[in-house]
Amino acid sequence: MDRFGAKTQKILVTGAAGFIGFHLSRKLLALGHEVVGFDNINDYYDINLKLSRLQLIESTPGFRFVRGDLADREAVLALVKAERFDSVVNLAAQAGVRYSITNPYAYIDSNIQGFINILEGCRHNEVKHLVYASSSSVYGGNTLMPFSVHHNVDHPVSLYAATKKANELMAHTYSSLYGLPTTGLRFFTVYGPWGRPDMALFLFTRAILEGKPIDVFNNGKMQRDFTYVDDIVEGISRVIFSVPGPNPSWDGNCPDPGTSFAPYRIYNIGNNSPVELIRFIEVLEDCLGKQAEKNFLPLQPGDVPATCADVDDLAKDVGFRPSTSIEDGISRFIDWYRSYYHC
Repeated sequence: MDRFGAKTQKILVTGAAGFIGFHLSRKLLALGHEVVGFDNINDYYDINLKLSRLQLIESTPGFRFVRGDLADREAVLALVKAERFDSVVNLAAQAGVRYSITNPYAYIDSNIQGFINILEGCRHNEVKHLVYASSSSVYGGNTLMPFSVHHNVDHPVSLYAATKKANELMAHTYSSLYGLPTTGLRFFTVYGPWGRPDMALFLFTRAILEGKPIDVFNNGKMQRDFTYVDDIVEGISRVIFSVPGPNPSWDGNCPDPGTSFAPYRIYNIGNNSPVELIRFIEVLEDCLGKQAEKNFLPLQPGDVPATCADVDDLAKDVGFRPSTSIEDGISRFIDWYRSYYHC
């Protein structure tokens, strides 16, 4: 049993060399679970960072790594069949809103083809719970905030968002047809140590230290529900052991998007405290002790002006609500960045 009283499990974490997958794998191992990590180590960003993450977790007892591509049907199905996982956490995906505008096929291969392979593997091999990463980007054209899982999300504004919405629909189909318990997690702007180099905090930090200008979109008025990675991982680790069942009050005449007559749930994991981008940069400048040269730009295609997560369902069902402030989170990131890059 782990410290939450959950029975020790064998868990597949896809995207284990990625930002969130790395942190989640370490968390689950610390709780005493057996983890098999799966990742294709692609070159979307610096492979050396992925390998450094992987090196840290490969030395931990209870962890094994399998290199492979989620879009490789035979490899995925063979792995799930051979290992007989208790739970699967699918964090492998092609990320990035802006990248999806110029590289659409990468999102179909990884986020659609890859996800159907995971679903098929789970339903044929008695996986007890599939947890998968969705995204706050699915809220798209919605403006009513805080964003709730009970709101309709039929107006994505990027292909990345559309693939994440598609994942939620595909998961529901499998929960309905085959009774596979599935839980989708809509992450809100995750940041922290070992983060992705294509994300704003990483890009800003590197540019400021190198004395280069930073691009500030929407003239700094963008609001984001920045969520520290440890809060994301705490939420995921609790959700894994909270297997969804049907909602007995679900009504087809007034269908609730966040639950179902099937064993299916959606949760937001966000800080429930949106911050203007310009304030985020000010905190970063304070931590670095150096001012940024700012290049103010308009809102970019695919971006939304603001996000804010309603996390009441998460708090009610698993007893957790993210709370790390950007002051604490950015400070921890800078400590890691200076240590890792020796600067």
